[in-house]
Amino acid sequence: MAKYYDVHPDNPQPRSIAQVADGVRSGMLVAYPTDSCYALGCRLGSRDGVDRIRAIRNLDDRHHFTLVCQDFAQLGQFVRIDNDVFRAIKASTPGSYTFILPATREVPRMLQHPKKKTVGVRIPDHVVAQALLAELGEPLLSSTLLLPGEEEPLTQGWEIKDRLDHVLDAVVDSGDCGTEPTTVVDFSGGTAEIVRRGAGDPSRFE
Repeated sequence: MAKYYDVHPDNPQPRSIAQVADGVRSGMLVAYPTDSCYALGCRLGSRDGVDRIRAIRNLDDRHHFTLVCQDFAQLGQFVRIDNDVFRAIKASTPGSYTFILPATREVPRMLQHPKKKTVGVRIPDHVVAQALLAELGEPLLSSTLLLPGEEEPLTQGWEIKDRLDHVLDAVVDSGDCGTEPTTVVDFSGGTAEIVRRGAGDPSRFE
């Protein structure tokens, strides 16, 4: 049975955030809100978490996982960015974008695309997500909470708790979340390729 945390959207309770962060460190798989939609998240090096996310979403090994980072300093530890790409990404963060970039050695191999050696990264513009990342002190390994066969992600914490109670360890509810996933931009080839059009305005990368 998943623990349920009712967190204020503008002033998240430090005690609840600390409990969620402690749970993530101990191996919990959580559903949490972002500036695009709810996401599944676990500790960066958790093989069990990766396997559980794959099972919930029915994903194959070509799926790009996302490292949700607190800020640019943290993001820069996990991906390689040249100056032109840096400026383009910097101008769009924090925000509803995921960027696919070459992974550094800090990224566990199980999270990298098997052929391209790339990984997704993003910096969310969401108070609760940022509070959790600040408390955790490292990125959350994440994937959009979009269930197999469904066109839109789940948007309500109580609904996530109701439907996924048996496969999650915790749900962080801070009110209604969006239904549109992030816009995904692949910079791994040096130029911007829009892989998915979503909540972030893609025109700046066209």
